[in-house]
Amino acid sequence: MTATSPIPQQHIDCSCRLPLFALFGGAAVWLALSSVFGLVASLKFHAPAMFANCACLSYGRAFPASQLLLVYGFCIPAGLGVGLWLLARLGRVELAKPFLITLGAKLWHLGVLTGFIAILAGENTGHEWLEMPRYASVILFLGFLLMAVWAFVTHTRRSEPALYPSQWFILAALFWFPWIFSSATLLLQCFPVRGMTQAAVAWWFAGNLLNVWLPLVGLAATFYFLPKLAERPLQSHYLALFVFLTLIVAGTSTGIPAGAALPAWMPALSGGAKLLMLVPALALAAVVVLTLRGSTAPCGGGPLCFTKFGAWSLVIATVLLALTACPAISRVTDFTWFSHGRNALVLYGFFAMTMFAAMYFILPRLAGEGSVCPHRVRAQFWLSMLGTLLFAFSLVIGGVLQGLKLVNPAIPFLDVAKSSLMPFRISTLGEALLLVGNLLFLFNVGFALATYYRARCRRVFTDATATLEPAGVKS
Repeated sequence: MTATSPIPQQHIDCSCRLPLFALFGGAAVWLALSSVFGLVASLKFHAPAMFANCACLSYGRAFPASQLLLVYGFCIPAGLGVGLWLLARLGRVELAKPFLITLGAKLWHLGVLTGFIAILAGENTGHEWLEMPRYASVILFLGFLLMAVWAFVTHTRRSEPALYPSQWFILAALFWFPWIFSSATLLLQCFPVRGMTQAAVAWWFAGNLLNVWLPLVGLAATFYFLPKLAERPLQSHYLALFVFLTLIVAGTSTGIPAGAALPAWMPALSGGAKLLMLVPALALAAVVVLTLRGSTAPCGGGPLCFTKFGAWSLVIATVLLALTACPAISRVTDFTWFSHGRNALVLYGFFAMTMFAAMYFILPRLAGEGSVCPHRVRAQFWLSMLGTLLFAFSLVIGGVLQGLKLVNPAIPFLDVAKSSLMPFRISTLGEALLLVGNLLFLFNVGFALATYYRARCRRVFTDATATLEPAGVKS
């Protein structure tokens, strides 16, 4: 297929339908289940005796299970689905081997289920963001590899030679995750290194996952859907390329905390990298402001609102990360709820909101017009936005208050714990709102899939009965 005879967009969407239904449907289920276990883990701080006789619902198992389902169950499948659609649309080519990509998606969801059950059974590795046992990691790696290979094949078959900024981010993300995931799994689970080297590897993996991979995929969607929804051209390609390069250069070394028991150059290098993250954050803010300037597209709680909220959440989260590079600030924020609130702002405020916008834009093109109700989308936006603000910022503020008391030796530790009680109660309210919003998102995705398959069944029935002639009475 040449550039002079482009493939119709309907054919491209048709080739993406089966894999994206598998990825988006599974992601919606895991996200709702993640919110359930996250709320259970949060409630354990208010009522420790709750579910005391159920080991599966203890905090040590419910919280890691929630994080696993959020990152590996929702974020990565949703990001892969959006990335595959963007590669096909921007390359003006049908998705290569949709059946094999769907098989990879099913394999990925099987790995998530295996890791989820293992964590609830007590098989937790103890490494944050990599709690699942190695046999679940192997299944996840094979599933990702199967999808990534055919994503690269799709890109090589493109009929559009010019590369859009979103394609740079997606291709880098497709390479980045297998590299960091396989390295961390080998060094922590298969052939474990000794001593503090394990902590260094775990911090390196966490930093790359939160500060490189998630922004790569999320910004790929942002740089495509923001100008598309705002009905304005992207301002500009050079700034987007600058964000891409500075993010990769600075983000890889941001995982090690300031007070880590490692050679002094390692925390110092990580602190400098955190400070350098301000550069792509400011460039991203400039892109958002310049692109939205003069836009007359209505927002109204639709996909554009999700995208704008996600972009600004990443800017704020990056500024908070850069602040921790200062020793005087990290001395206060370390060992508090501050980092947990900042991570929530990245995961929910930036990535999840950006993926919601992308999926609400893509689903009507896969399932048909009318498959997504704008009123339910608007309701979910307000629930998710309010939930994210209450959840993330209350933990950030509570962490600062907690840290200021921790550094004062005259204040008893019990008083320190009590000082963060009210912010934590507000964060629990935010998690409850997120749970309602995520359940609504699950309903919206399920309704879209049901609408498509119901319409397809009707077409099949109509075609099958169209050739049947009514029985006549022979004289």
